[in-house]
Amino acid sequence: MNNYPTDKTALILVDPFNDFLSEGGKLWKWTQETVEGSGLVSNVKALLAAARRMGIQVIYAPHHHTGEGDYLNWKFLSPTHKGTFEGNFFEKGSWGAEFHPELKAQKGDLIAQNHWTSSGFANTDLDFLLKMHGIDHLIIMGMRANTCIDSTARFGVELGYHVTLIKDAIAAFNWAEVEAVTGITFPNYGHAMYSTLEFLQILESQTIN
Repeated sequence: MNNYPTDKTALILVDPFNDFLSEGGKLWKWTQETVEGSGLVSNVKALLAAARRMGIQVIYAPHHHTGEGDYLNWKFLSPTHKGTFEGNFFEKGSWGAEFHPELKAQKGDLIAQNHWTSSGFANTDLDFLLKMHGIDHLIIMGMRANTCIDSTARFGVELGYHVTLIKDAIAAFNWAEVEAVTGITFPNYGHAMYSTLEFLQILESQTIN
């Protein structure tokens, strides 16, 4: 069984925006099935509560909040980010770009610089924050499974972190996207993958021992 020292472990919550996770969000019609089907919000909420109670660092890794012209004249613009620009997802100053009301940051949590594309590490201070807090074990959860989750987890491994994925605390536009990550990509590079219940039990067993 993997060991998670509380002073060297961080929960990384990626893109818990209303646009993804709340009814009325701009992406809700695509994400609703997997968000509700996985119990993502309640699972993430339980993980956050346990981490804060045990002194495990919580770090948010949010996507860039879009504004008019942000992606204009980019040399290379992926279809995903063309859609982000045209749809104004996570729009600056909007309700959709706020964190889900049950998953808001609290005192003691850290918020990394916003990432422009998929990786929470690329061109942000996430790696710096982790190193400055002596963290080498990452627990990844949030949105969207086959883009920001997969990219952030993979980048973390490349940087030398021990990376764990919580398989029922991620969601996407459909189950195939989730299963591509949990069944194919992550098992080929990640270190561990658990359900929320399994991971909470691991943390509890460490406390008892």
